[in-house]
Amino acid sequence: MMNYLGAGAIALILIAGLVMSSKANATETLAYVVQSTEDDIELRLYAPYIVAEVDVEAQNEREASSRGFRKLADYIFGGNVPREKIAMTAPVMAQEVKTSEKGQKIAMTAPVTAMEKQAGLFTVQFTMPSKWTMETLPVPKDDSVRLRQVAEHYKLAQTFRGEASLEDVQTGKTRLISFATQKEYEIDGTAIWAGYSSPAVPRPFRKWEIMLPVSLVKP
Repeated sequence: MMNYLGAGAIALILIAGLVMSSKANATETLAYVVQSTEDDIELRLYAPYIVAEVDVEAQNEREASSRGFRKLADYIFGGNVPREKIAMTAPVMAQEVKTSEKGQKIAMTAPVTAMEKQAGLFTVQFTMPSKWTMETLPVPKDDSVRLRQVAEHYKLAQTFRGEASLEDVQTGKTRLISFATQKEYEIDGTAIWAGYSSPAVPRPFRKWEIMLPVSLVKP
């Protein structure tokens, strides 16, 4: 009986993972073109996009993402001006949010990124849906939330599945820095942790990445 129950539980986890993955695919993500791939490291060219970002103090990227996302979530789920509703661009994700009657609700996109600014201080970013511009985006009510236009740029990226342990994150950052040095790319910033999956996604199916901003001009 225990074997049957175990098999059934595994099957349910697999089905849940597939369902959550299909929902995640419906979420708008950042547009980029893969320039080259070596082993499992991609060199990507990202199109311009807009982020809402906030600075937080934390021990690591995961803690920063948790703290920063609370303020960013308040902004996209209604903590903004003007007071009007707009259509969601990711309907599956809209099912998981609480609509504010006063604020303007903005569609969720992936990834949420945590970029280290200095020891103990991180910048957490949430990318805005592509339909918005700096002129049309609602104004944050929280002064600590900033809107910023990001220009076209290159990033090295490595994709992972499963739980993002601190050791795995550090190993990923070290590998990208080593790869960039080997290729003689100029490193344009600190490494970024990017999470794509909601907490509802079973851990084995969660997607996350380590990114590193680079320039192809040799230093």
